[in-house]
Amino acid sequence: MNSNCQNLCHSLRLLGMHESLERRAAQSVAENLHPLEFLQLLLEDEKLYRQNRTAKMLKTKAKFRHQASLEEWDFSKERGLSRTKAKDLGCLGFLGNRENLIINGKTGLGKTHLAIALGQRICQQSLKVKFFAFNYLFEEALAEKASGRYHNWVRTLSKQQCLILDDFGLRNYTHSEATILIDILEERKGVLIVTSQVEPKGWGELFEDPVVGEAVIDRIVSPSQKVVLKGQSYRPHLKGPTPVALDGEKT
Repeated sequence: MNSNCQNLCHSLRLLGMHESLERRAAQSVAENLHPLEFLQLLLEDEKLYRQNRTAKMLKTKAKFRHQASLEEWDFSKERGLSRTKAKDLGCLGFLGNRENLIINGKTGLGKTHLAIALGQRICQQSLKVKFFAFNYLFEEALAEKASGRYHNWVRTLSKQQCLILDDFGLRNYTHSEATILIDILEERKGVLIVTSQVEPKGWGELFEDPVVGEAVIDRIVSPSQKVVLKGQSYRPHLKGPTPVALDGEKT
């Protein structure tokens, strides 16, 4: 019987149910579940399977620099991010409120890790995310212009529910680069996550063209919330800290 049911699940592409059928059938017998309870468990397994499969695809398309999660954040080192604030960010309230998120702090404090961890949480909600280091953003934009696909590229970026721009302000930006940023930010419907070592009040000095620069800054900071990471560089300690869960229990 199980074999026939599994074959049916496979033929109907119900792969989550196919994967969990034998386990749920045994659970149903052991716990004397009502048939509808058994069916509900199978449907929940299928939903979770599809959600995880979609999230995996979205994480690949996002092109994150590396894998990261909030659960891996080491709270044993003081860096200005409390467990309460981490939980708050993990609930993605800024996304629901359509607020950009600015993550400030010196090098080595985990700005990129935090941005990617939040980006992956957003992917888990079946939402589109795209990650760019700033310099690569401009390189890709120039390549798209050379191929004649620039406007389609901008439109594609505008459809991402979250655009992560990493390491803003490592150098100054030309008029041409600032114009690219305006093209991207002008069309956006989703939120931005921007990491930077430079405080927003100093961003104006980064632009060759102050008028276009002001327009770029306005589109990032209005509306937005900010996270400021503090302390010493964390990189010397990255040989394997014990991850601590957000509820304070060791994972």
